[in-house]
Amino acid sequence: MEGISVEQAVEQILQHTPVINETEETELNKAGGRILAQDMVAGFDNPPFDRSPVDGYACKAEDLAGATKEHPVRLKVMEEIDAGQYSEREIQQGQAVRIMTGAAIPNGCNCCIYQEDTDYGEDTVEVYSEQKRWSNYCFSGEDFKKGTTLLKKGTHIGYVEAAILAGMGVAKVPVYRQPRIVLLTTGDEVVEPGIPLPEGKIYNSNMTMLSVRLRELGIESFHMEAVKDDPTVMSEKLKEAAKVADMIITTGGVSVGKKDIMHESLRLMGAERIFWRVKMKPGMPTLFSAYKKTSDITATDHCASEREIPIISLSGNPFGVAVSIELLIRPALEKMMQDPSIGLKEVNGIMADNFEKGIKGRRFIRAYLENGKFHLPNGLHSNGVLSSMAGCNCLIDTKTMENQESRSLNAGDKVGAILL
Repeated sequence: MEGISVEQAVEQILQHTPVINETEETELNKAGGRILAQDMVAGFDNPPFDRSPVDGYACKAEDLAGATKEHPVRLKVMEEIDAGQYSEREIQQGQAVRIMTGAAIPNGCNCCIYQEDTDYGEDTVEVYSEQKRWSNYCFSGEDFKKGTTLLKKGTHIGYVEAAILAGMGVAKVPVYRQPRIVLLTTGDEVVEPGIPLPEGKIYNSNMTMLSVRLRELGIESFHMEAVKDDPTVMSEKLKEAAKVADMIITTGGVSVGKKDIMHESLRLMGAERIFWRVKMKPGMPTLFSAYKKTSDITATDHCASEREIPIISLSGNPFGVAVSIELLIRPALEKMMQDPSIGLKEVNGIMADNFEKGIKGRRFIRAYLENGKFHLPNGLHSNGVLSSMAGCNCLIDTKTMENQESRSLNAGDKVGAILL
């Protein structure tokens, strides 16, 4: 098999992949999956007051010495404080306040007691248990202190991070802008889902697969379009996309047939071919190019700047597209978005089934990992078949086979895989 290794392909793609450093603000409830563009520092103590962790009574621990069910201590209840309320009162010896979970503890109190250890009194309360100073007592700043860096620049915002930001009072979050990914598919034989299927045509599943996978990785496709099998038309679409795109991904037209137009299209637009063909199955005919675009002269710098747009052209075979997304596109997006969570995750395990189809060179096999064992799905394992990938959660890499001379995988063999 001609071409370069997967690792060499990834290395060359990364060399031509830009890092997005432009930032923007987004509303907190829309920030899930985004990357923080600056350190987030607490502007106050949280909680901002001493608070009760229980429903009960706040009082002085000294007043409860010797309290038992048989010999209760009786305290005067001065008021009730619910969550969200605040009292300026200072509690004196022999006094208590009825208090609810989360409510601010008034001055003079140094403990709280569970209501279950009392008679639930309203004017006076009988307490049946001693307490140590500061028991059942949450101090201000228990969660975080003013001036503490709670989340660092580059943090992936998940539900926990979003909640931390909400607790800081943040309504809008500084994040790196999302990459602008343009998806172009070619092939006169494809039609869009939703219309009756004409004779000799197939539905465009590659566009949907790419756009949904990108969305799973936290990216909304900037533009999607199916383009006819004409090098001149595709060249113009590529140049138009390059005006706005950070990356262009195409499918179809990368082999050597009459309708494989991508080589000519890229030449016409002036893109530089970096490599063609990768030593892997599926996805071998992958074509990677870089297009250098000169931006317009601006009033501020009075000079033109040049930026490079990576163009990853995949085969039209659905399983080949699926594998290439994981092996070649994910590493590029990880760099572009500065998001390590997108990166590839490798695992090891044992084959639960035999894979008897011939293995020549490096092959990636759809499978699902369960309890340390790789199970193969029912159905065909050919490049044009995608249905048997449903439910799979990994790609077995035959480079990890113990016996590199073997032409098959057998149950019990140790192999490695990439998690999807």
